[in-house]
Amino acid sequence: MSHDNTEVSVRSTFERNFEEGDTIFEEGDAGDVLFIIQSGEVELSRRTLGGRHVVANLAAGDFFGEMCVVLGERRTARAAARTATRLIELDAETLEAMCIERPEIAIRIISRLTARLIDSERRLAALGVDDLLRPIVRALLKKAEPPGEEGVRFPGQLKDLAREAGLSMLEAHHALHQLLDQKLVKLVDDCLVAKDVDSLASCLDADAHPAP
Repeated sequence: MSHDNTEVSVRSTFERNFEEGDTIFEEGDAGDVLFIIQSGEVELSRRTLGGRHVVANLAAGDFFGEMCVVLGERRTARAAARTATRLIELDAETLEAMCIERPEIAIRIISRLTARLIDSERRLAALGVDDLLRPIVRALLKKAEPPGEEGVRFPGQLKDLAREAGLSMLEAHHALHQLLDQKLVKLVDDCLVAKDVDSLASCLDADAHPAP
């Protein structure tokens, strides 16, 4: 089968069209497909304690939703069309077949994922400690259970905490390591626990971490 025929077949079978303002998928939805933008623009946003936060604006050539295909996780953001938008929808089986037939597709996806990781690391390096700790602490305090013998437990997974804090997984992971290093929280049976909630809450104080 020629490359051109493959492309025509994929577009015919998996093309999706959305009008301005249409929701493509909601945060928390189950999903097993990724999307490639053929034309138009897509906004990705997450719920945070302070309201909805835009995490990315994508345009033609960009793809999104790939983590559901790779890891089988639920959607970590809402995707909505900013303009009239045309997408190609691919499930894991179709994506794998395309990557085998056309290795340049796999290389392109790997390159974009690498670029996103580098961008996240640069953003992380540019953020101050407070920029990460405050949203994480707010999200933790919202999850706090009644005090027990070990202290106050904060149930939930890292991805849920990152979503509620409006941070990426990498940023949330970095912030939690800060809290663990400062011994403000500890891990007990895979659950975060704080012995002294007042000390943890002090991270919300603007003067708690003065700049060097």
